[in-house]
Amino acid sequence: MGETILTAGIDVGASAVKVAIVAGPARTGRSRAGTRLLGGIVERIRRRDPRAVIRAAWSDALAQAQVAPGDIAYTATTGEGELVENRTGHFYGMTAHARGALFLDPEARGALDVGALHARAVRIDERARVLDYRMTSQCASGSGQFLENIARYLGVTLDEVGPLSLTGETPEKVSCICAVLAETDVINMVSRGITVQNILRGIHESMAGRFAKLLLSIRVGGPVLVTGGLSADTGLLECLRRGLERQATAEVRTHPQAVLAGALGAALWGAYRHELLDARAAA
Repeated sequence: MGETILTAGIDVGASAVKVAIVAGPARTGRSRAGTRLLGGIVERIRRRDPRAVIRAAWSDALAQAQVAPGDIAYTATTGEGELVENRTGHFYGMTAHARGALFLDPEARGALDVGALHARAVRIDERARVLDYRMTSQCASGSGQFLENIARYLGVTLDEVGPLSLTGETPEKVSCICAVLAETDVINMVSRGITVQNILRGIHESMAGRFAKLLLSIRVGGPVLVTGGLSADTGLLECLRRGLERQATAEVRTHPQAVLAGALGAALWGAYRHELLDARAAA
């Protein structure tokens, strides 16, 4: 048996903290062949002190992985990493999501990270190298936070949004330019008696249209893994697939652990950097 190293990734987002702990053989380079996920935690912030949420998520991830803090060789952060007191190093979110997407789906040649505040499309190669990327504008109408606000107004949970959207037969068009205008559209729709299903379907189609443009603009040449907080939104995924159905090379995929992609990628890059540092120290 060869040496095994444990590394951790902590992705601090605007609405949630994600922690991933991975174990893999030492000295495998960028490929991280044989690496496996030991623990993965997603903890919503919900107006709490982010530092307290980070500590709680970290503790839960260690318990799930059945390891002690001292067992972790490298703790990498992404997102708002400066809030993590025990970090060893930091990686850009785009880089982390690219690496996490490739780990979850080795065939992926693109990642679409849909977070609380923005969406980011990334084209990658077989080594998770970022070749091109595009992001939505600062307006939040294509974000997870916007969708959560709409769900709250409509009286449904985020888990219900996707299935309800799938049953919408006559989607109502909403503004895709501005979150404030889009929310006003929704208020008007409710007053006109438009069903929740058709409102949500219209919102998903609007968001998917923006995301499809991002992906097409970077010319993704293979499967795209949707990551981030909305990676499990079945209604959004269906609209995105329909929007790209004529683009045979841009197959939309997801994964049960796609919400952890940023944290996973940080942990994997952390393992690679740890090996580099060890090699330099031994030279």
